[in-house]
Amino acid sequence: MQFNVNYLSFFVIMTDAADSESGRKYKHFQTLDEDDYSESELKSFLDGEFVKICKRKVEKNPSTDAVPTKIGRFIVEPGYDLGSNPNFNLMQRLREAQDKEEFLGLADEMLRIYMETSAVRGGAFIVADVQVYPYFDQPLLFVMKCDFESKIARISDERSLISHVEMAISARNIKSIQYPHMPEEGMLDEWELKIHQASHARYFEDFLKFVTYEKPMPEIINEQVFSMVQQYMEEKWEAAPDNEQGRHEEEQSLEIWAASDKRELQEKWSHDLVVEAASQLTQHKPDLDLRFKVGGVAVKGQLADYGASIHLARHNGRYIAVIEGDAVEFEKGKSPVELLHPQELMDIIELIGNKRGEEDQEAD
Repeated sequence: MQFNVNYLSFFVIMTDAADSESGRKYKHFQTLDEDDYSESELKSFLDGEFVKICKRKVEKNPSTDAVPTKIGRFIVEPGYDLGSNPNFNLMQRLREAQDKEEFLGLADEMLRIYMETSAVRGGAFIVADVQVYPYFDQPLLFVMKCDFESKIARISDERSLISHVEMAISARNIKSIQYPHMPEEGMLDEWELKIHQASHARYFEDFLKFVTYEKPMPEIINEQVFSMVQQYMEEKWEAAPDNEQGRHEEEQSLEIWAASDKRELQEKWSHDLVVEAASQLTQHKPDLDLRFKVGGVAVKGQLADYGASIHLARHNGRYIAVIEGDAVEFEKGKSPVELLHPQELMDIIELIGNKRGEEDQEAD
């Protein structure tokens, strides 16, 4: 990909830590066109950033809500098109700007909106309209925020050695918006943008009030599992409509189970029903994790492994996790277990049974 800047506006935000609201100011430094940019120091600073932003990987449904890179989607009311979304309108007008003056006016409007967010910090705010060759006739819009770097010095001369640099910025941890999102090289989705903010402050999420973000995958899976539970409850208690107390008690216990961070085995569904439910979930995401503990020992695998190479059983009142495979591998430090000649499974089952009997005798 080759990036040619059509227009770029460079602003500096200054904030007073003692007065976070009225102490916010900004100054427009310069707006560049293609010729200005090619001769500017910004070219060496930003050309690599454009590539990095476009190629930064992102998941529509991430593993957690706290990931730095997300896909946003413009919000519209049912029956309305994208033109009804204020965030889309401003970005689209920036992409269609015909000269530096028009672009500056729109970039200034965007910065004013950004300055109203709660966690604004000092730094450089850059809005760029960039042509991407050879793929697109329409340009991409990039919005970037570079925070000021503290305690920056540069080599000066033999006498003073170093000099303090005011308002230094760095390409490290640049927060960025790319519109439209590029799901694949050569493909754009005008409904989506890509946002990157390597900070817990969520500057750009606050800034884009008319953009929504997909739920993280764990939340989606939790909702699907709970939906399966509700369906199971409906089918189960349809056969016993007179037992309202039993249904109410089970509903309460499942609500407590669903709300708990650490949950114990519920012993409600058959093996076949669990396999069927797991199959439905892994159709959406084949590599879903399966993690649990048996007596304090952690087991980590994938949900698709349940019933295939990971099994849960109960013997003589104790829980057993059986993990099968063609080989056993060890990592890092050596242990004597690596020298083991394994016993047969039935011998282990007998050992577990005898162990439970001994514990019962001691309890008596």
